[in-house]
Amino acid sequence: MIALTVVLAVLVGVSLGLLGGGGSILTVPLLAYVAGMDAKQAIATSLLVVGVTSAVGAVSHARAGRVQWRTALLFGATAMVGAYAGGHLAKFIPGSVLLIGFALMMIATAVAMLRGRKSTTESAHPKEHLPILKIVAEGVVVGLVTGLVGAGGGFLVVPALVLLGGLPMPVAVGTSLVVIAMKSFAGLAGYLSVVQIDWTVAAMVTAAAVLGGILGSRFAAVVNPDALRKAFGWFVLIMSGVILGQEVHAAVGITVVILTGIGAAIMFGCSRIQTCPLRRSRAQTAARTSAA
Repeated sequence: MIALTVVLAVLVGVSLGLLGGGGSILTVPLLAYVAGMDAKQAIATSLLVVGVTSAVGAVSHARAGRVQWRTALLFGATAMVGAYAGGHLAKFIPGSVLLIGFALMMIATAVAMLRGRKSTTESAHPKEHLPILKIVAEGVVVGLVTGLVGAGGGFLVVPALVLLGGLPMPVAVGTSLVVIAMKSFAGLAGYLSVVQIDWTVAAMVTAAAVLGGILGSRFAAVVNPDALRKAFGWFVLIMSGVILGQEVHAAVGITVVILTGIGAAIMFGCSRIQTCPLRRSRAQTAARTSAA
């Protein structure tokens, strides 16, 4: 199965090279269901694959002047904080729940790819005064998602860089690769405190994905990007359904237990607090019932 995993990793890299993003969303299911890794090990390994492939892709963009380093470092640094925290938080969340969260991210990615990018007015230059608080908040949230479920989040980063940073689309794509690489490595660092990964398999998959990315970038000029994007979006949507079908049964029981515990804790707390809104609403209901 390792040989098949490596071959499929090349195809994931090709999709990354062709689309400029989105292909990383396939890495976790590839590692979990083909390579046979458990959920947390698959997510940790995918962070390594995504980080390296994004860094390699960022080099060519940087050479062409399509990276805005000030925005990349600000957004990337805050995203690293969120990603590292997400990697640590993963130890408290069951693997099946993480995979369901990843499937929901796949659905969001598929919808974004099927809808396509909305036309935006591109600035000739980045905004002189960056909305630092907004960029920091967005960076932490996107990084947290990356650290938890292993998704690169390029479909979240690029629009944020265009709208918040005022970057033209080509510069936003190049800058996003730097951000994705930074937060992926931070998420990996957080995960390494939770799981151990097979570095040999990880290295082979990463090398195959990088090779595929190089091949995909060369074919990008001769392939209809809109048709490819839509086909890939439908494929990701189908894959998300497969993952949900595999994992939802185990997560339902866990969710019921958690919600029951939360409900019991709330009811117990209200029984001890005179001003609890739930206690007042129960008293009002009882009064109306007796009056009737």
